[in-house]
Amino acid sequence: MKKLFLLAMLAAMFQFSQAQDFAKVKTAVLLPGQLETAKTEIDKLMNDPKAQAKPEGWILKAKVYSGIYADEKLRAKYPGSEAIANSSFEKYAQMDPSFKTLKDDGLQTFAGDMYATSFSQGVRTYNAKVWDSAAYYFKYSVKYSDIIFKNKWGRDTTMNFDTTSILYAGVAYEKANVKDTAAMYYGRLAEKKLSKIGGSDISDIYRWLVDYYYNQKKDDANAVKYLSLGKAVYPDDLLWPDTELEMVRKKGNKDSLFAKYEEITKEIPNNNLFWYNYGVELYNYAIDTTSGKRPANADELVTKAKEKLNKSLELNPDYAQASLLLGQITYNQAVDLKATTKDIKGQKPEDIKKRADIRVAAAKKFDEAIPYFEKVDKILGAPGNKLKMDAKTTLKDAYDLLITIYEQKNVKEKVDAYTLKFNNVDKDH
Repeated sequence: MKKLFLLAMLAAMFQFSQAQDFAKVKTAVLLPGQLETAKTEIDKLMNDPKAQAKPEGWILKAKVYSGIYADEKLRAKYPGSEAIANSSFEKYAQMDPSFKTLKDDGLQTFAGDMYATSFSQGVRTYNAKVWDSAAYYFKYSVKYSDIIFKNKWGRDTTMNFDTTSILYAGVAYEKANVKDTAAMYYGRLAEKKLSKIGGSDISDIYRWLVDYYYNQKKDDANAVKYLSLGKAVYPDDLLWPDTELEMVRKKGNKDSLFAKYEEITKEIPNNNLFWYNYGVELYNYAIDTTSGKRPANADELVTKAKEKLNKSLELNPDYAQASLLLGQITYNQAVDLKATTKDIKGQKPEDIKKRADIRVAAAKKFDEAIPYFEKVDKILGAPGNKLKMDAKTTLKDAYDLLITIYEQKNVKEKVDAYTLKFNNVDKDH
């Protein structure tokens, strides 16, 4: 019994001694200029497995090393202090997830040291364009600002998270080419449906997330998720309907694509480009012969395409591309019609009449195409009008088809006039 009693006494004495040592560290860490003393004490103390079993030791070590990290001179003298503080806190949190010891001992300020110092170091390395270092520091500033706000340890207890730290962390990781992590930080901002940070528009974050998940990760579910969030926050951004159309188009079902165009042109009825693109898609499908023949409803599709293109012109009469395509469609109808005369082989009067009637009908179609091409000339061909390459191509295409039509009509002066214009496009425009 005496031996057992003696062992119990020794254990009690150790616990009392350890408590005194913890108190010594706690006192030293709070006194100006005593951080190194506190470091010496906590390092020695935490070498003992019995001390390591106590949450108080780990939170004190986290506080000591966060204080060293916050001191510029000591931070340089003891590099890696932030990592030691962080790992010590992690061990503490596993032992005391309610943070009772931390709160009882009033050590919440360690989180402030970690946050403020990490943020300032992050800004410093970010401005120096050392992206991996900036990412490293902003990771800590986000982590500890989250802890502060979650536990209401800051002055403003209404704040939920530090948008600036999260934004800079995302940008730093993106520039460091660690895109999965950048997406995680950007995603946090998007999921809060933020539109501005510090007065600055952040629509590029939503755009980046949609592009990252759709084009790079091939993750349609997350792409749709962030597209929907972007659409809710920035409803006027045309990237969202453009991307929705691309997603449907990529799946290859034309009925679904045309249904999506119907939906978008109802949502955004005054944008001529959606009407134009809808017309292009309809027409391209109508004349598609990759399956061996055109779709059974090709004529219906062509009629519908012209309706959409005319709507585009109604909204923007000076959109030359729509005029050109309407002219091309009408011109192609004339060519197709004229080609049918080859199917009438006979020389009977009725056969001759049929061929003549078709040629007359084709000539009318060619005539119908002319105003569309002349409209392109009027929009783009004015003297001194400086054009980009795609506009020059549009103008040349219009002139080329006008030349062909007037050659068939045998109107030499028109042929010569439009040939001259065609040849001078690059020089004049």
